[in-house]
Amino acid sequence: MIEHCKSYLHYLALEKNASRNTIASYRLDLERYLAFLERHNVRNIRAIRESHTTQFLSSLKRDGLSPRSVTRALSAIKGFHKFLVGDGVTRRNPAEEVDAPKLPRSLPDVLSQNEVELMLAQPAPSSKDKKQLWLRDKAVLETMYASGLRVSEVIDLKQSGILAEEMLVRIFGKGSKERIVPIGGSALRWIDRYIRECRILLARRDKSEDALFLSVRGTSLSRMAVWNIVQRYARQAGLEKDVHPHTLRHSFATHLLEGGADLRAVQEMLGHSDISTTQIYTHIDREYLKEVHRTFHPRG
Repeated sequence: MIEHCKSYLHYLALEKNASRNTIASYRLDLERYLAFLERHNVRNIRAIRESHTTQFLSSLKRDGLSPRSVTRALSAIKGFHKFLVGDGVTRRNPAEEVDAPKLPRSLPDVLSQNEVELMLAQPAPSSKDKKQLWLRDKAVLETMYASGLRVSEVIDLKQSGILAEEMLVRIFGKGSKERIVPIGGSALRWIDRYIRECRILLARRDKSEDALFLSVRGTSLSRMAVWNIVQRYARQAGLEKDVHPHTLRHSFATHLLEGGADLRAVQEMLGHSDISTTQIYTHIDREYLKEVHRTFHPRG
């Protein structure tokens, strides 16, 4: 079963272009699944029944995993068995009829436009900052808010992906799918200044290549580095909300919709394959409208 699992993960990487994070998550889920089957003396793929899958999911719930994590594990298991059926290893998918737990429809935290402006104003020159890292941090924050990028898209961004004359940025999202997103003049000006005054000090011939945002070692920024940048300047701005990199992406989408942007246009910019994913922001928009009504209507 372990070999079949390895084959499935290779299939995800090579044929489905799944992201590294997805593959790592699925590997963990499937390792747990196979270990559970082993403990229950199920050592043959063809011997797996629907009851084994439901019992495994129940064990995850008892272990305290969130509904979202359980849903992801079920997705991994369903995909695994579907792959085995397609490869002729088995004739049926024992997880096909298993339902995922219902997920609470939680609205992501967003910043107001004033809060975003306050946060973006925080990076500033310092006598201790010999490599002008504040310019990099400023350009990172401006870019994330201007184009609604995911963390993975920020760290993978290339210099050649900045199409300054067209005011566009070329990025590779989930599944290595390319998309073109508008980027504003403010972000472009800070990127240009960062490249001229900071990146030139960070670049290493054997490490940097075409990566846009660099660490002090000359390599691409890590996910944790971007996380720390966002957290640092949110604290400096005195924001009391739980601010993380995705908060800027949520704020980007919400502010577009508040300004009257079309939902499908926002879907395209965010790189959502399904518009239902984007529709969560219409709920945020409604909350904003209700707040406006409560604040300004004489009988609100």
